[in-house]
Amino acid sequence: MTEFSFACTGVRADRYAAGPTLVFRLRVTAADNARVHALALRCQIRIEPARRGYEPAEAEGLADLFGERSRWGSSLQPVQFAQVSVMVPSFTGEIETDLVVPCTYDMEIAATRYLNALTEGEVPLLMLFSGTAFTGDAGFRIEPVPWDREAAFRMPVAAWREMVEQHFPGCGWIRLPRDTMDALLAYRSRRALPSWEATLKALLDASAAADPPASDPFRALTGTTGRTDP
Repeated sequence: MTEFSFACTGVRADRYAAGPTLVFRLRVTAADNARVHALALRCQIRIEPARRGYEPAEAEGLADLFGERSRWGSSLQPVQFAQVSVMVPSFTGEIETDLVVPCTYDMEIAATRYLNALTEGEVPLLMLFSGTAFTGDAGFRIEPVPWDREAAFRMPVAAWREMVEQHFPGCGWIRLPRDTMDALLAYRSRRALPSWEATLKALLDASAAADPPASDPFRALTGTTGRTDP
């Protein structure tokens, strides 16, 4: 059986992709300079949060994922990032190829919330490989790529932020249920608001006007006793 090994040598944001996409540069090596006709490869990518340190601001942003920092000894578990496939062309001994990974900026996804909370440094990734190899010098053999093939890689946080800025410059992204979206659309239409930003600002302004200032002791007192303003 042909022995394969894998290494990730870099990553870049794909500026020409229709959606947020990272391109990892992958080096595939076949032992003994073996001839490989093709390689149908699957790759699962995990984030390993326990393999880096965190600034206080980053720890605060990760509290909804992993809880209080005092519990991180047990709660800082791996996070699924992506699962993709790639067809590696014919090579002998070694080849480099691109591993294209479509990403999301959906903040409901754990990996997105984790990456969004980081301000600098690197993201520890673990790539797990499997698949089917078509090999042979004077013939054609089909053999599996064992499930224990893996490669560690530390992705710069800057690469993720560059990708996000290319597609959502200066913006965030939230997902809403359909009925909430319909209610927002009706609110926007009734007031002829020109954009979603204006719609949310109008709602926030209305909410702020309805809430009494927290520092007003008189309002706090009347709020407690149920009295009305004179």
